Amino acid sequence: MLLSATAAHADTTSVKAWQIVRVAKTGAHCVDDKNCMNRMHPAIKPVSRANPSQHIVFETRDAFSDFNLGSKPEDVSAADLNLVHPLTGPVFIEGAQRGDVLAVTLLDVQPDDYGYTVIVPGFGFLRDRFTKPFIANWKLNRKEAVSDQIPGVVIPFNGFMGTVGVLPGQPEVATILTREAALQSAGGVVLTPQPLGALPSDVCGQNGSSKNECLRTIPPRENGGNMDIKQMVVGTTLLLPCFVDGCGLFVGDVHFAQGDGEVSGTAIEMGATVTLVTEIRKAQAAKVKVPHFEGGDQLIRLAPTEFYATTGFPLKAKGQIPPYHTYLDSQKIGPLENLSEDLMLAARNALIELIDWMVSEKGLTPEQAYVVASVAADLRIGNVVDVPNYAVSAILPTTIFRK
Repeated sequence: MLLSATAAHADTTSVKAWQIVRVAKTGAHCVDDKNCMNRMHPAIKPVSRANPSQHIVFETRDAFSDFNLGSKPEDVSAADLNLVHPLTGPVFIEGAQRGDVLAVTLLDVQPDDYGYTVIVPGFGFLRDRFTKPFIANWKLNRKEAVSDQIPGVVIPFNGFMGTVGVLPGQPEVATILTREAALQSAGGVVLTPQPLGALPSDVCGQNGSSKNECLRTIPPRENGGNMDIKQMVVGTTLLLPCFVDGCGLFVGDVHFAQGDGEVSGTAIEMGATVTLVTEIRKAQAAKVKVPHFEGGDQLIRLAPTEFYATTGFPLKAKGQIPPYHTYLDSQKIGPLENLSEDLMLAARNALIELIDWMVSEKGLTPEQAYVVASVAADLRIGNVVDVPNYAVSAILPTTIFRK
């Protein structure tokens, strides 16, 4: 068959179907980067603007920006927690207003070559049992992660944004500061505004215009933030209520993989290039007051093909007060061996059982097992009705162990 002559065209590599807005990172650290922030406040100015339907590419930093393949436990102790988390943004979404909902669909996560998981003394779900620093340095690709510090373990890639959110409005900042101050006065663990190392410095730093109001990034809140929800993988859509015009979208703290619970305090932390697309759902914030998310078969694909699981109930030794209850200063808890309807204690016991199993059956040290649980094990609620003993399971995919 003869083909008619046509004008010559380049191959499909040069054909672009999408408009792309890239929010790049520059410099070695957040302080060197005009597109980087580590606090939240409505006075923070946008570093870029994007229209809905445009692909936004965020170049992100890891949670600490202090480690490399040669890092050792003593480097963990020296890390400055005032610098957590370096986030890319905020991006002004054209047409979005306070009261709207911003739908954010994750299209791609491109991992860096290096990631890490650390145990930071005083932080993590079992902080009373694991009091020494530890680090596992991971070599990453789009398939799996391996670490010389935990030989024989291979963690599959399930990347997601550990931190993603929008800027809070001034009313939300006032509400958050009030309730967190009340919790702190009652003895609860609260990270109050801290201008040391805060960015952007003109708003949140030591001479910043709002230095006493800039919110820390550790806890998630109504505006999203550090939610650390492993199910928010590629293909899912996150729904965020907008509290300022333009919403002020930010991304960071990307995880290569994580177990439900992120129990050691960290997942496989990494820098990454994240691509997403947004849609504005007008005047829907009255229905979506806190982050929601939706998707398709992503949860099925996250399920293990082989697993081992342990269970936990709210049981303890006489005289013991779990660390999550110490701020309540209750004289009733200490003498009891059974607490009523306590999911935290049930989850703690399930996790301890799983760590003990990995030590006994897989030959890991307790620190190695704790890290493996943080990046691969899922804490799942069994029931919240069988009083007094609610049940929690800790489920570990056994395919991560090299045969």
